[in-house]
Amino acid sequence: MDNEPSSMQKYFAEMLGTFMLVWIGPGAGIVAGIVGVNGLSDVLAIAMAFGIAVALAIHIVGKISGCHINPAVTIALASRGRFPWKDVFPYILFQGFGAILAALLLVACIGTEASTVHGLGATTINSGAGVTIPMGMLGEFIGTFFLMLTIMGVAVDDRAPAGWAGWMIGMAVVGIIITLGPLTGSSINPIRTLGPYIGNLIFGGPNPWDQFVLVYSLAPILGAVTAVFVYDFIAGTSPSKQLDS
Repeated sequence: MDNEPSSMQKYFAEMLGTFMLVWIGPGAGIVAGIVGVNGLSDVLAIAMAFGIAVALAIHIVGKISGCHINPAVTIALASRGRFPWKDVFPYILFQGFGAILAALLLVACIGTEASTVHGLGATTINSGAGVTIPMGMLGEFIGTFFLMLTIMGVAVDDRAPAGWAGWMIGMAVVGIIITLGPLTGSSINPIRTLGPYIGNLIFGGPNPWDQFVLVYSLAPILGAVTAVFVYDFIAGTSPSKQLDS
């Protein structure tokens, strides 16, 4: 772009990118339920939908806002001075707008059964498989740690080959969902979970807020922040300059 994007352009880019993520990713989960996809094919289909959504969003809005589309990423980058703290709240706010809008429009496209029957693709721990909240927290911590480590290696580190960030981060998301999805739904993003929860709160689907706070918010944020510090240590990198807070 010829000119530096304005703050509002960046905020709306985050809203658009998060809208794409939540409409395509959880939307694929709803469709899988409607058409009756089960087992590993279900997990693979949803994982690929999320990976494609992330890759597309990065290539579309990455040059405008950085395409965080994830509060854990935003907070993690700010924790190491790679993103200004003054923009953290607006980024998260507009990410939330995008996620909630996507959830509501999924209901508009599919009907209220998208929430009441299919839960709007919301993430919940698989208690039937014996997954507890502490186990879910550990899984989401590790999954988000791997996601943020990938972001650091292929997008933040200026030694990374140009042009590969979108698809490498997308493929990381695919891999993480294949492993973590059957356990927690593999949120690795608080806003990805919040959008469907708000939709379910309105239309009658599941929205276990204790899981949202501990498993899908606290654990991913801690995982992402840890990854930033670990990557800087093992790669010998540091912010080129401290951004104004």
